[in-house]
Amino acid sequence: MALFVHHLTHIDVSLWCPERGLTGCSWQVDAHLDGELGEDGMLFDFGEVKPWIKRTLDNGLDHTLLVPTRAPGVEVSECAEGLCIRTTTPYPMEVRGPAQAFTLLPWEHISVARVTQLLSEELTRARPRNVTRVTLNLQEERIEGASYGYSHGLKRHLGNCQRIAHGHRSRLHVYQHQQRQPALEAQWSEWLDNRYLLEQADVAEQTDTTLTCRYTAEQGAFSITLPTHRCSVLPAPTTVENIARWLASSIAEQTQQETHVEAFEGINKGATAQAAP
Repeated sequence: MALFVHHLTHIDVSLWCPERGLTGCSWQVDAHLDGELGEDGMLFDFGEVKPWIKRTLDNGLDHTLLVPTRAPGVEVSECAEGLCIRTTTPYPMEVRGPAQAFTLLPWEHISVARVTQLLSEELTRARPRNVTRVTLNLQEERIEGASYGYSHGLKRHLGNCQRIAHGHRSRLHVYQHQQRQPALEAQWSEWLDNRYLLEQADVAEQTDTTLTCRYTAEQGAFSITLPTHRCSVLPAPTTVENIARWLASSIAEQTQQETHVEAFEGINKGATAQAAP
């Protein structure tokens, strides 16, 4: 006997890729539960499936930086903030923060398939009565048109969004004259892809080659140092509302056209903004 729940929740993370560097990802989560019926005629109450799985993911790797500790150039050490992650390939990066802001994986490369297997095994070990196996299916959103992955942190957020290196893979819709503008969407998505977005007030140090973002939030002290060309500095916190407003203003100034932007934060959520040149 089996139960399934499609579109159960989403996972938003950043991961370190030996080829692309810091990458923002969003994965849709579907769940499949095998087991035996109980005396109540149910395998597992649907009302309990979603909160149980979502609670496990929220308390685990969701909104963390996934680090393949066996990838070339990756070094993990303890520091005053908790953990320090240093990389060299494809570019140098240093991230510091509390241990719960990172998911350390003894792999050379992180893939959706391996993360899916890891989480399925974790949930199966903690399975409730009647359930014999839990199988998750993680997949990227199918997006026709432009999209980009970005990483950021929100120091004022009371939840896990305050972690300095978590991310999203997002759609971008740009409208001018009440029509979508695919060329502008592709241009700005390509420019934003795999960038780190930060607030101007959190810039601690900046040179021609490197930029350091640093802040203290409820969970602890955080910092990240990246090549300057991998960063985009916004005048306000990098909430999706401010990202939408910043993009609308930037595109309106670039094109000298009134612009409406729909900026997504991961899957099926986001904000809109409009700006005139």
